[in-house]
Amino acid sequence: MQKILLIEDEISVVNFIKKGLEEESYSIVVALTGEEGEKLAREQVFQLIILDIMLPGKSGLEVCQNIRSFNTKTPILFLTALGTSENVALGLNTGADDYLIKPFKFIELSARIKALLRRSSGELISETTDHILEISDLTIDDRAKQVFRNAKPITLTATEYRLLLTLAKNKGKVMSRSELLESAWDIHFNLGTNVVDVYINYLRKKIDSESEIKLIHTVVGMGYVLKT
Repeated sequence: MQKILLIEDEISVVNFIKKGLEEESYSIVVALTGEEGEKLAREQVFQLIILDIMLPGKSGLEVCQNIRSFNTKTPILFLTALGTSENVALGLNTGADDYLIKPFKFIELSARIKALLRRSSGELISETTDHILEISDLTIDDRAKQVFRNAKPITLTATEYRLLLTLAKNKGKVMSRSELLESAWDIHFNLGTNVVDVYINYLRKKIDSESEIKLIHTVVGMGYVLKT
């Protein structure tokens, strides 16, 4: 049984999530404060962490940052009532893998959880025989999960890497946000999220900002493409 840590202070939300996920055969451990949640994350092994941003005392952003200092692999799903791009970007930048804006339907939460668990178990990206991808001076070693630009190593988060790899495997092809959600996030329907745009901006800062040759391009009204 997969174990999920739920860090949330609103009892009604806790009961709603706990009841629904237990009916789907997940084991749910609840923490009502950031401090308690962080302690549980240190002491126990979880397959996924659901973390509210607005917590009393230590905020969810701080908790996420602290968890990532000792655990970089367990997927973290943010719950937030603050749906602006700035708040979403801030949350993702602390190390979260995805986010869901309150109020949400349980089917949305369930879909996000299943997608995150599939990705973390390595089911989303299969190993290819040709594991080296090259676009201009960008090199991706999919076996070692390493990225280089002009021979300089680039550090990416797991989500940034999945998105870049998806674009690289489809180099020259314009990919819509829906296609990127399906390929890089394994989400098969549009949940009204701008997570793709947020992560494209992250990639541009790391991949293109210091190079005269820009590789990540926006095709207005259509999506994104990786090409020279």
